[in-house]
Amino acid sequence: MTEQGANNPERATRAKTSSAAELFAPIREELAAFEQEFVRQIASEIPLIAEIGRYVKDGGGKRIRPAVLLLSAKLWRRPVTPSTIRLAVVVEFIHTATLVHDDIIDGAEMRRGRPSVNARWGNQITVLMGDWLYMRAFEMALAERSFEILDVLTQITRKMTEGELIQLGHIGDLFITRERYFEILQRKTAYLFSACAEIGGILGGASPLEQHALREYGMHLGTAFQLIDDVLDFVADDESLGKPAGNDLREGKLTLPVILLVERGEPKHLEMVRAVLADGDYQRVTRQELVAVLEAEGCLERAREEARAYAHRASACLRVVAPSPYRDALDRIAEFTVERTR
Repeated sequence: MTEQGANNPERATRAKTSSAAELFAPIREELAAFEQEFVRQIASEIPLIAEIGRYVKDGGGKRIRPAVLLLSAKLWRRPVTPSTIRLAVVVEFIHTATLVHDDIIDGAEMRRGRPSVNARWGNQITVLMGDWLYMRAFEMALAERSFEILDVLTQITRKMTEGELIQLGHIGDLFITRERYFEILQRKTAYLFSACAEIGGILGGASPLEQHALREYGMHLGTAFQLIDDVLDFVADDESLGKPAGNDLREGKLTLPVILLVERGEPKHLEMVRAVLADGDYQRVTRQELVAVLEAEGCLERAREEARAYAHRASACLRVVAPSPYRDALDRIAEFTVERTR
């Protein structure tokens, strides 16, 4: 998306009013097949796994990652095969496994507006369920007999795990650098988006140049997605987020809006952040007070601008691919990512 496109009022209005259903319209049938395959693959003869699997499935999700894979696979108008549908399930299983494990690490009690898996079944069962999801995902991927795709999946899963470990080393770190923050963000979130687009390209018959462009598209898209998530953590409400708002700082994680505030070096603002980190909650400083400061200092808007810049880069990567409804949908996903409110 060019700067001209970014400033086009019609495109801005379209992005704000688009729903996920509208964005995914070109792959409506493929996503329906994906949901059926998800149910089939998460089923188990072990009652406890089957029960948790149904709970995870009923929790829903945005399905952006499998949608990116499916749209990327259709860019060359090849029919989507059962193998493509299964690999869309693989990436969603990997994503779900990371959420399950993250909730244990963070001690989270809510996910998508209801009790998290660990809140219902405890940490011991939940960590094993996360492991099961990972292993089921790689069992499915291995069955496709594509070393190229397996290489992508194993590399990004390692990077995601490394990102979590790096982040744990910076819990409560008031002076975490912007560079380290982006490294964590990209490892934990963007690499999986990148893998979805790249795998779609591999399945669709992309040239090496097109495959590289899709990989970069996914990285930029995933970065924009997480930047907006980090803004919404402050400005959205509990119901919209499906979990308590302001949780990142409560858990000792400094995201870009707070990093920008800390970089300004104003003593009273530093003390506000220190108080939340020390209390592990918004006691001496309320979330509303902190958000007011972040707004007044322009930190939230600067984070939004950063997200928009990454979304623009994502759209620019698509120029190497021939125009089609599927390319348009990928472009609109980039727009939608930064305009969403939940």
